[in-house]
Amino acid sequence: MPFALEAENDHSGLGESTMAKTHVQPIRTVDPVWARVREEAEAITKSSPELATFIFATVLNHDRLESAVAYRVAGRLDHPDLPASIIREAYHELIEAEPSSLGAMMRADITAVTDRDPATTRYIEPILYFKGFHALQTHRLSHYLWNKGRKDFALYLQSRASSVFGVDINPQTRIGRGVFIDHGTGVVIGATAVVEDDVSLLQGVTLGGTGKERGDRHPKIRRGVLIGAGAKVLGNIEIGECSRVASGSVVLKPVPPRTTVAGIPARVVGTAPCEGSPAHTMDQMFESPFSGEGI
Repeated sequence: MPFALEAENDHSGLGESTMAKTHVQPIRTVDPVWARVREEAEAITKSSPELATFIFATVLNHDRLESAVAYRVAGRLDHPDLPASIIREAYHELIEAEPSSLGAMMRADITAVTDRDPATTRYIEPILYFKGFHALQTHRLSHYLWNKGRKDFALYLQSRASSVFGVDINPQTRIGRGVFIDHGTGVVIGATAVVEDDVSLLQGVTLGGTGKERGDRHPKIRRGVLIGAGAKVLGNIEIGECSRVASGSVVLKPVPPRTTVAGIPARVVGTAPCEGSPAHTMDQMFESPFSGEGI
């Protein structure tokens, strides 16, 4: 994807000049997410000058969104055992290998946060502060490394992300784009799980197995699904498109598309629309009391 690099490299302080204005416009047109992140970064340096060095190093010193995200996440994962510089090198290898797909995923993930989290008002916030987003981007690197046969590097990143972010995602897990991990703490996703595009997971969600079985043993979460805080989905079962799992539920059987389930064990308590999917609306309410039907 082309970027207007001239604008990125202009730190001369001539932000109001005609030249600067003509340079910014192509970035906003070609890459509106990155343009907005840079604008928000500039605003932070003015409103919170104490953070100016941090903001410049994390955002304004980079010519593309992918590099900024890699810089920030690697910095959070930094440890004497494996310094941030080596993690950044691995990220840039991934960026060069899969520039279009990785960039599209990052932008979709950022947009998912800003669209679905009412506490988020700026695109820059997940990049700078949100551990659910950071854990997801760590997984994207570890998944790449796993598929390249670099399994120990991938497992190290899984372990480090679990320690730093409280989110444990196996490197083998396949995760789509536009995924929102809200708060992140306590989220666990097993090796053979699949999380499709446009899914929202709240804190404490487990996508796990049911015992010591091997092979394909983890849930398949289809597009548009919302899984509430503390819910456990166990076994090689499918949670159908646009379905909704209530907070605290334990799901042991497949859930049909466009269905709301709740309870221990989970039972059908209602429907869920695909137009304005549960993952997008984040609506966790259902009518009660209910008798519930078996799944």
